[in-house]
Amino acid sequence: EIEALSATHVIAKAKGLAILSVIKAGFLVTARGGSGIVLARLPDGKWSAPSAIGIAGLGGGFEIGIEVSDLVIILNYDRAVEAFAKGGNLTLGGNFTVAVGPLGRNLEGNVAIRSTAAVYTYCKSRGLFAGVSLEGSYLIERKETNRKFYCQDIRASDILFGNIPPPAQTEELYEILDSFTEKYENEEQRINERKAAREHRKAEGIPLRPSSRPKKPPTSLRPNPDSQGSSSQPVEVTALYSFEGQQPGDLKFKVGDRITVISKTNSHFDWWEGRLRGQTGIFPANYVSLD
Repeated sequence: EIEALSATHVIAKAKGLAILSVIKAGFLVTARGGSGIVLARLPDGKWSAPSAIGIAGLGGGFEIGIEVSDLVIILNYDRAVEAFAKGGNLTLGGNFTVAVGPLGRNLEGNVAIRSTAAVYTYCKSRGLFAGVSLEGSYLIERKETNRKFYCQDIRASDILFGNIPPPAQTEELYEILDSFTEKYENEEQRINERKAAREHRKAEGIPLRPSSRPKKPPTSLRPNPDSQGSSSQPVEVTALYSFEGQQPGDLKFKVGDRITVISKTNSHFDWWEGRLRGQTGIFPANYVSLD
């Protein structure tokens, strides 16, 4: 179910994560109860074995009936994980601020900057995830469930601090969580590479390359045999910057190279066709100077 969440950066940077199935029922005053697991991110970046938890709480509002939903609770700070691991329970909205979790890329920047909440909460009901307020609810360690699963008396702190190896039953969950981290890291790397490239161009004074490539050949500079007095003298340009090429068919050159122009447009912020050392290809016109 967690695959449906679109806020990749939230899970990738989380220090802990709780997943629960919850039943909410009531008339005017609602009662919420359910069970699930909580995991903590270890110092090496991997996830701990799961510890069994329950959730309970009351809420107001004009609600009638019963509803079953899935909850995802993101613990953003180590202190939230430690408080639960050492104390056995965690009150949402008590010692730790709670915020409705962000969804979608457009909201990520604003929420990340403005919110210092220790906990984000999401609810999946009727097939869609949405932010939900769980303030006043509390997470409880389910010691008996942990004892039965691990076949020994064990504390939540031992599980969440990495003293217990992850069970094989949770391998699929780990793969999903790792995919969020991988997507986030790949996106961060692309952003950093683009930023570094921009800074390099600014430092070196290298102009931006034209964004669009020619859909049809530029105007030819070859002489027209029907025209009178046309010059057969080839047009040459001098490379002001080196160009390594981006795609097959690009003409590579270095600073100072003399390029014979085969065809060109009236714009310097465009792609021209040229020849150099027996090779023919297109190149960014703003990388050269007309003699």
